[in-house]
Amino acid sequence: MSGGGERLVDGYTLVVFDLDGVIYLIDRPIPGAVEAVVRLHGEGRAVAYATNNASRRAAEVAELLTAMGVPARPDEVLTSAAAAAQLLGERLPAGASVLVVGAEALRAEVTAVGLRPVSRAEDSPVAVLQGYGPQVGWADLAEAAVAVRQGATWIATNTDRTLPSGRGPLPGNGALVAALATALGREPDEVVGKPAPELFATAARRAGEGRTIVVGDRLDTDIEGANRAGLDSLLVLTGVSDVPELLAAPLHRRPTHVAWDLAGLFDPAAVVGVPAPAGEHGGWQVSLGAEGWELAGAGRPLDALAALCAVAWEHQPTGSPRSASPEAAQALRELGLTA
Repeated sequence: MSGGGERLVDGYTLVVFDLDGVIYLIDRPIPGAVEAVVRLHGEGRAVAYATNNASRRAAEVAELLTAMGVPARPDEVLTSAAAAAQLLGERLPAGASVLVVGAEALRAEVTAVGLRPVSRAEDSPVAVLQGYGPQVGWADLAEAAVAVRQGATWIATNTDRTLPSGRGPLPGNGALVAALATALGREPDEVVGKPAPELFATAARRAGEGRTIVVGDRLDTDIEGANRAGLDSLLVLTGVSDVPELLAAPLHRRPTHVAWDLAGLFDPAAVVGVPAPAGEHGGWQVSLGAEGWELAGAGRPLDALAALCAVAWEHQPTGSPRSASPEAAQALRELGLTA
């Protein structure tokens, strides 16, 4: 897709959105996001929301979205907290003790599936469930470490290293999981949220025989999770992952499409399929030489990105691409590939 033809959204029955970095940053809607979702609803299109953030329950997420102007129902929201609690509810006997490291929402999800949330290792938990919570501290991790060493199964809702904010990426649940993993000398027994495919696969079943597209801002969770679920994906550059990370992405983290923001769902000129064939696309050419790789030509920066992806993913060139024209220099600046 290179600036003409059908709208991207017209090829899909269901659009599944990540939240942080796609719809909002912490508690502020990203420009254009509210309008995009309202437009989808106005066209009668099915939407769902899949989030690794385990600090809110589905009803709370729906309420937050609605307050921002995004029409959302609790049954449209899938959270890693609910999925992790459901997994434990299916595996453990009713009333079993689970040491919860995370927000109150995670404790509520554990209670909702008939298990007993506890906070101390001396309560003999049979499992430790770890999710993001802004108040999680050393004492919580210490209790979890003791419980796991005593034989408790260790489940993490997700391992996002960071979460987006208006001040840049902040430590996410993955950073806290890594601290506990360092103390224990091992990784969790299971990670439930993205990039595991379950959240997206659950959402996709709602589309029936129709096609589903996942919209996310992170290659390591949203895009990898979509690939593992066998779904198409759209990377929007409004959150964590940027163009340099995209160019360096391994096969399992490469999206189907890229757009600056959610306008790419509706405007063929605001989205591009990646990679472009043979490093040539929309008036751009990318070549490899003894001095590195070079972008030449003129056109949309997104088309240049598609051409760059083709060469980067096949040849893994080192360093930043050079420009062979003033238009190429401007495109590289807009893509964040030059100072």
